[in-house]
Amino acid sequence: MHAFIKKNMVMVIALLAAAITSIIIPPDRAYLGYFDLKTLTCLFCVLAVVCALKNINFFYMLARKVVKCFKNARMSILALVYITFIGSMLIANDMALLTFLPLGYLVLTTTGKQRYMAFTFVMQNIAANLGGMLTPFGNPQNLYLYTFFNIPTGEFMGIMAPPFAVSITLLTVCCLFVRPEPMEIEDEPIRLPTGRTVLYLVLFVLAIVIVFRVIPYWIGLIVIPAVLLVADPKALKMVDYPLLLTFVFFFVFAGNMARIDAVRDLLGALMSRDTLLFSTLSCQFISNVPSAILLSHFTDNYRELLLGVNIGGTGTLIASLASLITFREYVKHNPGRTKYYIGVYSAFNLAFLGLLLAFTMLTR
Repeated sequence: MHAFIKKNMVMVIALLAAAITSIIIPPDRAYLGYFDLKTLTCLFCVLAVVCALKNINFFYMLARKVVKCFKNARMSILALVYITFIGSMLIANDMALLTFLPLGYLVLTTTGKQRYMAFTFVMQNIAANLGGMLTPFGNPQNLYLYTFFNIPTGEFMGIMAPPFAVSITLLTVCCLFVRPEPMEIEDEPIRLPTGRTVLYLVLFVLAIVIVFRVIPYWIGLIVIPAVLLVADPKALKMVDYPLLLTFVFFFVFAGNMARIDAVRDLLGALMSRDTLLFSTLSCQFISNVPSAILLSHFTDNYRELLLGVNIGGTGTLIASLASLITFREYVKHNPGRTKYYIGVYSAFNLAFLGLLLAFTMLTR
């Protein structure tokens, strides 16, 4: 029980927040309007299919082939960062880290380049949080805001394209400071099951089509679990259900907070004053997903809120839920270097936060 709570601390906090606000605002019929079923369904479908693809080593094999093409430390680390950046656009930031951080560890340890591990992990972490900003399904908060405000897909990507371009530029510049020391990763033959690979890719396309509102979301809720129940029941068990429950609990918390007059007046005033700045700062203290859910009830300025909760994913260690995945992975392999990692993490993340916020405020 203790291990479960420690691993899912954000979900537990969300549950407590929902429970406390439910004392102030007792459950009634209005609670039914709190839940965004489309967001929950889309998130479940994407996570389930990604788990199935991960089970056949699809992403790992793809990434390994890319890294193997490069023969020095600079280009290999850059490849790892780019793979994580692009991966977060397709399979969400937390899943990208769970998939590609182990590859980064493998590449660095088998080639004797462990001294670059903290830097590489931090760059992969930033890449996962910022790469996912471009697509509605790249970050959980994006999927929520995309659905909540019914943002047109073209407009969504247009809003996020400028900071996205700045982010990849900054990541590239940082990685260019790594020395081009020779390194080569050993070949490891991995064969994909053709039939299951094709099936899962078709399901992945179906999940993305549902996110983009081409077909009703309930179709995915029927088809994807039914197919995976036969093809890969383990994938359904691997879905990050605590993340889904975190959304449910934050829906209750945010809905109740919006019905408390004093809170509504305060947050409404702050958001009307500067939505971009306040939403970015909010992420530094309560993380980007809860910030998006809570603050969406107090503004119609979805453009600046969207920018704020994505840029705000950099900064402190708790600014993004995904960052805790990287922290746990690094400490697991380097238990005596926690302070060093936090120092490297904070230096780069605060720099990215400052530069991206300044850029966005100057160009809004």
